[in-house]
Amino acid sequence: MMTTNKQTARVPFLLIDDDEALTQVLARALRRRGFESLIAHNGEDAISFFEQHSFDKAIVDLKMERESGLTLIPQLKALQPDLEIVVLTGYSSVATAVEAVKLGAINYLCKPANTEEILAAFEQGSGNTDIAIPEQRPSVDRMEWEHIQKVLHENEGNISASARVLGMHRRTLQRKLNKRPVKQ
Repeated sequence: MMTTNKQTARVPFLLIDDDEALTQVLARALRRRGFESLIAHNGEDAISFFEQHSFDKAIVDLKMERESGLTLIPQLKALQPDLEIVVLTGYSSVATAVEAVKLGAINYLCKPANTEEILAAFEQGSGNTDIAIPEQRPSVDRMEWEHIQKVLHENEGNISASARVLGMHRRTLQRKLNKRPVKQ
């Protein structure tokens, strides 16, 4: 636990993600909006920051190289119970979203998410009952298309890298990308 007799500096955001490029871009975007932040690329570094700093909010990556953000959430909440946590992930699932909220996260976002979406996730104190529920489920083809687009975006448009992540041949991915987006 953080000791109360230590003098700690208050910092609005703690960014915890093993993707150095993402954290640098996000920190710069937050700075432009008037928020300072510290960056940790693993749980150990994140926890060590609590010795000298107090944070308002933390953005935690779900899947880091050596650890899960889910295991980090209770540790961060134990150090600072009033810390607001948003989980940001490229590996989203209903199960991990539910678990993140159960462990103390206030929101869960899928990558890619822009700075406005992240800040809005912190401002949204409770669920949105007005969110539109689609009349029918998206088709398997549509879900595949959306997943390919997400992976392609994560790999900055690199088709070869995206094909490796998706476990398919580069030419197969190129053929899929040359087709029109699948409607619902």
